[in-house]
Amino acid sequence: MLDILLHLLPQIVASLLYAALGLHFWHTRWREIGKPVDLLPMQTWERLAIGVALILQGVGLYEGLFSVGGMRFSFSLALSLMFWMAVLIYWLESFRSRMDGLQPMVLPLAAVCSVLPVIFPQIHVVAHVNVWGFKVHFLTAMLAYSLFTLSAIHAVFMGFVERKLHHGKLNRQLASLPPILKMEALLFRMIVIAFSLLTVALGSGFMFSEAIFGKAVTLDHKTLFAFASWAIFAALLIGRYAYGWRGRIALRWTLAGFLALLLAYIGSRFVSEVLLGRI
Repeated sequence: MLDILLHLLPQIVASLLYAALGLHFWHTRWREIGKPVDLLPMQTWERLAIGVALILQGVGLYEGLFSVGGMRFSFSLALSLMFWMAVLIYWLESFRSRMDGLQPMVLPLAAVCSVLPVIFPQIHVVAHVNVWGFKVHFLTAMLAYSLFTLSAIHAVFMGFVERKLHHGKLNRQLASLPPILKMEALLFRMIVIAFSLLTVALGSGFMFSEAIFGKAVTLDHKTLFAFASWAIFAALLIGRYAYGWRGRIALRWTLAGFLALLLAYIGSRFVSEVLLGRI
């Protein structure tokens, strides 16, 4: 019992720390207090606290994925890994841009997802983990999923900010955020990187399918949704750089592409592991 508790402790502590930090950032950056709007840049201790939470969650993820030899995976580990990457990217970006106003959005989600492996412990052992083609496929796919997850959240929040700006009232939420054009530039920078990684993931899946899985690629729902997502993001990037798409158009295309990508793996794993009870 003690061994199980110690194994789960990093995820639990990370979740509590994320939740506390999310509440702190909401109170200090978003909560209206009836005083003139003031700008409070991110403090050193706040960056350190987020860094500690990232380390704790990273340790929990590593133990969950690799602690028993070989490799294990599940929908809960996938979501936890995605939001670990999301917090990491915002944390790194905070050293060059004002990101403290975005923390109340991402930290509560990270708090929920970091503890999911504790709530949903169903896992399955991943085969072919020693095949280098699989390692390329898995790593690029998970990095792409993580970046697209953050892009979708970022796009939703941009839509919220744009609606607030239309009212022309400056409040603490808006004052603590980077300029909307900088947020938009960050969004498309993430999408370009994620799209490149997804291209590599799909390409490596085709090239090494027989070596990894012992059979050629089959057009199942996972493959179809993955390629649908790739096509949606390709169209978005073409529209962005050829026709200047932005604002609500970019938001809709980003969410559509993310939903297709989510259904490609996370949705199928959730149905299989939780609803159907299969490992």
